[in-house]
Amino acid sequence: MNYIGEHLLPGQLGHFFIVLALVSALVATISYFKATNNRDLSDEGSWKKLGRVAFSINAFSILSVFILLVYIMATHKFEYYYAWNHTSRDMNPEYLLAAFWEGQEGSFLLWSFWYVVIGLYIIARKTKWEAPIMSVIAIAQICLATMVLGLYIGETMIGSNPFLLVREKFADAPVFARADYLSLPQMQDGQGLNQLLQNYWMVIHPPVLFLGFAASIIPFAYAIAGLWKKDYGTWTREALPYSLFAAGILGLGIMMGAAWAYESLTFGGYWAWDPVENASLVPWLILVAGVHTQVIFNATGHSLRTTYLFFLLSFIMVVFSTFLTRSGVLGDSSVHSFTDLGMNTQLLLFLLIFTIPSLALYLVRYKQIPHIAREEETSSREFWMFIGSLVLFLSAMVITWQNSFNPIYNKITGQSTAAPEDVEFSYNKIQIFVAIVIGLLTAFAQYLKYKKTGQGWLKKFVVPTVITAAICVIYFLVSGLDYDKKGIGFQIAIYLAFVAGVYALVANAIYIWSGLNGKLKAAGGSITHVGFALSLVGILISASNRKVLSFNTTGINLKWDERSKEKPLENLTLIKGVPTDMGDYMATFVNADSTNANGNISFYRIDMMRKDSAENFTLYPNLIRNTKGMEGFSNNPDSKHYWNRDIFSYITYAADMDNRDDTAQFKRYTVNVKDTVYYSNGFFTLNNVVPNPNNKKYQFQPTDTALMADITVFSKEGTRFTAQPVFYVEGNEARYIVDTVFAQNIAIAFSRVLENQKIELQVKESNRMVPFIALKVYEFPHINLLWAGIIIMTMGFGVSMVYRRKQGRLKAINKI
Repeated sequence: MNYIGEHLLPGQLGHFFIVLALVSALVATISYFKATNNRDLSDEGSWKKLGRVAFSINAFSILSVFILLVYIMATHKFEYYYAWNHTSRDMNPEYLLAAFWEGQEGSFLLWSFWYVVIGLYIIARKTKWEAPIMSVIAIAQICLATMVLGLYIGETMIGSNPFLLVREKFADAPVFARADYLSLPQMQDGQGLNQLLQNYWMVIHPPVLFLGFAASIIPFAYAIAGLWKKDYGTWTREALPYSLFAAGILGLGIMMGAAWAYESLTFGGYWAWDPVENASLVPWLILVAGVHTQVIFNATGHSLRTTYLFFLLSFIMVVFSTFLTRSGVLGDSSVHSFTDLGMNTQLLLFLLIFTIPSLALYLVRYKQIPHIAREEETSSREFWMFIGSLVLFLSAMVITWQNSFNPIYNKITGQSTAAPEDVEFSYNKIQIFVAIVIGLLTAFAQYLKYKKTGQGWLKKFVVPTVITAAICVIYFLVSGLDYDKKGIGFQIAIYLAFVAGVYALVANAIYIWSGLNGKLKAAGGSITHVGFALSLVGILISASNRKVLSFNTTGINLKWDERSKEKPLENLTLIKGVPTDMGDYMATFVNADSTNANGNISFYRIDMMRKDSAENFTLYPNLIRNTKGMEGFSNNPDSKHYWNRDIFSYITYAADMDNRDDTAQFKRYTVNVKDTVYYSNGFFTLNNVVPNPNNKKYQFQPTDTALMADITVFSKEGTRFTAQPVFYVEGNEARYIVDTVFAQNIAIAFSRVLENQKIELQVKESNRMVPFIALKVYEFPHINLLWAGIIIMTMGFGVSMVYRRKQGRLKAINKI
């Protein structure tokens, strides 16, 4: 059948380039493998040239696939499933790239793209390690190419093709029996981008994170090359700048994800020990541990075996995290893992291809790796650096166990082993002690010398210790850490971690000034430690002293789903146009405006004014209608940023968020004075019937005919409210005025006068009488310390990378 309106050429070209990428990566792998093993220099050169040509073809193919898929999505060619499933016509253009890597196929292509960049850079440098390193990178390109291949061998699918057509995806659907299926309304627009990804962080965070994942293969490949060529120690100096780059970029990518979570998710912070967060953190911890042992070896000859192990495991854990997040194993335990695309066997093979050969080679060569039998002096810098590296590694292993055991066990056995009731505390109670140890070690280790430190070194700590003590005492007296939820023991641990963080910050800052004479170019390690310490202090202060501002004082208590984590008393109900008390502020819900034609996003304007009139500002938290067949809305927070705190807000409920009409009906009651009528949340009593009332609410003349029912409403919570509905006659026509008790969601009407001094009241219960919202507001004190620390830490890695590279060049020149 010739389908009308399909544009098949981009997809055909795309699939051709995917196959070409796979074949060229295979040729590059074989060529570089031959070059690595060949002892004849001319043959080695020939194989290396072939490898370079093959990898260049692979690079061109990956770039072509990338461009073609972006073109299909940008031009709304909805005949392609990837464009139909991840984009829509009303999607903001700036989110096109976020839509590109929303799907697994796009993220695999992004990963492969970074290998192209890294591989071309390695080729351009033409070092002696090119062939073995490029062999490893080319193997990774083979694995990633198979992930987007989309071929079937029998009934086994190899990869998921991003150029698959919608009619191929849903081949059995009757609609595709029509040649003009693209003219149908359901094919005129796509499913759109996941609402939580409609954030600028999701345009820039994934590329940085995947660059970190990709860069971690370089120290891994150098380690493989050293074992492969039996040249065990000479690669470490050349590889150190790459290791620092990988650690810095991966750490930055992880924390950019934390910034996205802070702005887009509603767990009230930047880290929730979610399994996907943990899966990216583990390889970073091991990589940082490897960087430190690598520095130790370069300086003293110790810890080479450990360096090999850490670099091998860091990349293995990257691939393991890929398996966890993309196989569906974490689907029940993570809020942002990928769904299972039926590639579990492929993902497992990807993991095994890099795990088994690398660790087997390490074990075979283990005894041949140079090792100094003499233990390090306990007064030496390398001894405590090794202890710190070991602590980081053990921290990573504990996180891996906690993160992986239950999901994998449940997947294998089909059981449903429950996670700890308080997931965050199950991690925090262990990692807080890691923070204490690492903080203390980064404070004093750099003051020690390699191999052995002479007498008098303790004098160097007098000034940092005194300054740290003064800062901590002043802070504890003025503010302190307001965290006592998990007992005195954990609270003491938090205080110790704070002291350790301040100590590391002060000691490293002083070391830059005194130990390095202010030479920032040589102070990359200390700068990194300053950033880490500042981040640690920021985490402890913002998490411990975080407080809820939106305590509900209105008496309007919403009924939350039992599965909801929201606490009713921590969500302030705001009625549109009514200033409401919120601690130091008066909060007013002004209006809600949609930002697009489909009304998918609604911004709620909240005016905040301090009671002392010192300032006022506006918050715009929003609700985004869920896409891809999911019902309801997702909350998107908004914050007011100050130098010393953030006011963080999000909508937890809005009266109009389900867009349903008010179907509640009035019920009629015949009552006399002192009679009681019950409603769902309490009861009310008719106190009296007042003729021609004259008060602030109503103004009637003595000649008018009007009666007002004076009613007291009693809620189950014990609060009282007054309702005063009116019945009156105007122009010989009976009319009535409804009075509404918004706090109880009831409206009462005085509709008729009956015999025997009885009257008729009508009562309606509805939560749609007036626009209102429930608002959650936190204050995060000094959270900017965290973000500033991340920036400084990343800069420190960069300074170290540049400095170590220059050192390597100078030593190479001296050898010549």
